[in-house]
Amino acid sequence: MTAEPQRLQYLEAMGLTAWAARYRLPNARPTPACEWQDATPQAETRPPGARLHALLDEAAQAQAAIPRPAPAEPEARHRPAAGKARALLGELVPPGEQDDATPEVQRSAAVRHRGEALHFTLQVACLDGRWLVLLPGEAPPGNVELRLLNHLLQAAGVVPEQRPAFEAFRWPQVEGLPVESPLEEAREGLQAFLAGRQRRGWVPERLLVFGEDATLDEVLSLADGHCSLLALPAWQGPALGELAGSAEAKRALWPRMAGWRDAWQAGREAV
Repeated sequence: MTAEPQRLQYLEAMGLTAWAARYRLPNARPTPACEWQDATPQAETRPPGARLHALLDEAAQAQAAIPRPAPAEPEARHRPAAGKARALLGELVPPGEQDDATPEVQRSAAVRHRGEALHFTLQVACLDGRWLVLLPGEAPPGNVELRLLNHLLQAAGVVPEQRPAFEAFRWPQVEGLPVESPLEEAREGLQAFLAGRQRRGWVPERLLVFGEDATLDEVLSLADGHCSLLALPAWQGPALGELAGSAEAKRALWPRMAGWRDAWQAGREAV
């Protein structure tokens, strides 16, 4: 089951906003009394995990201050629950509880501490909703790069009805969340982002990647002209900035664009 932080992260990647009702709509049935989450910033600046650990510490200290008779059973059966709660929260198992902590809890805690989210940023556009174009990098393409891309597409016989409009995708969407499987979560996040763009008419038939990024290449699983993640034919070439500054790079690129015209026309006729 997907945890709530990951669920909200995927919804944000898809462009969906999570809403909670705070006011009664006209002619609506009254909402049962409850405590609404305060939207105003609180004075408390500590992260939620730190505040929870502080409460656990206070509970453990209060429990330890209560005088107790000698236990009739081994002490291991009456240890405070705060230590186990920390283990479930992803911390190391406290001293003295190593023996009775289950291997599953120990393994999950280790995974959470070892896991670190993959970091990458790319600029994304879709030519007439059909050909996906990815540009690795933080900065959006400038005017020179956009003109070069348009010239390359026209020279290859790919003439979309509208100019490509790029938007940024960053992973992770939210920093600091626990990560159990960095690669799989990054792939699911990118897939969720593209699935959300289907509402705009994006139905990718082919993938074009201008530039290289080791992390992004691993996420996309590019190999032998195919993207395993998106199940699309894929092409990868030099970055637009590199092409803009090198005539030799442009000449070397031309033979690699063979077949684009036929693929573009075939897809259009199929529609």
